Amino acid sequence: MDWWLLFFAGVIGGVINSVAGGGSFITFPALMLVGISPIVANATNTFSVSAGYVSGAYGFRDDFMHQPARVAVILALSVVGGAIGAALLITINEQLFTRTIPWLLLFATLLFLFGSHLSRWLEKRRTARWILPVVLVLVSAYGGFFNAGLGIVVLSYLILAGYQDINQMNGLKLVVSSGVSLSAMVVFVYQDMIAWLPGLAVLTGSVFGGYLAARISRQLAPIYIKTFVVVSSIIMTTYFFVDAYI
Repeated sequence: MDWWLLFFAGVIGGVINSVAGGGSFITFPALMLVGISPIVANATNTFSVSAGYVSGAYGFRDDFMHQPARVAVILALSVVGGAIGAALLITINEQLFTRTIPWLLLFATLLFLFGSHLSRWLEKRRTARWILPVVLVLVSAYGGFFNAGLGIVVLSYLILAGYQDINQMNGLKLVVSSGVSLSAMVVFVYQDMIAWLPGLAVLTGSVFGGYLAARISRQLAPIYIKTFVVVSSIIMTTYFFVDAYI
């Protein structure tokens, strides 16, 4: 029963990650539900959803590969940030990590809601082009530290950077998420923090979900995708606040 639960959580998470971001809202709790501690579940979740990120990015390749140099820079910054975040995770105790989760999700939700306003503010200032790479490293560090909500945070960054085409944004989001997850995994493997068998069950499902959703999402109007991100992020932020503090 546990293996089927984790597999289907991976399928659903892979679909959500490709369509809107936030698939870890499904896979991370599923790993905890089968008895894995929060920090190990977080590290395992990073491993589990990484294949879905990569397969999803491949599905969206036609939407962003017309700018290979820019994609290469984005990927490099994502790798650096992901490693930084993972290194921070291994230094924190489990109780503090659990109480930090809802605040991280709240940050992600607010950034998605108000990212367009910040983007317009930055466009009026010459320093914006220098700020954006730093923001990307910080966003990637968030993902290395806590994978749940990464897609939402990355989409918020892309809004901040001035991107508007939802399919291009989804593709770049998955490029960033792939870089973050793969570099964080190096740290987690070195620290022996991954529950491999449960992680493989989720990973198998996320591969199917990630690639299929990249095809399906082209048929959806952008407003539906964005609305789904907002609603799902608010629901899960509320859930983790209640779980941590009530």
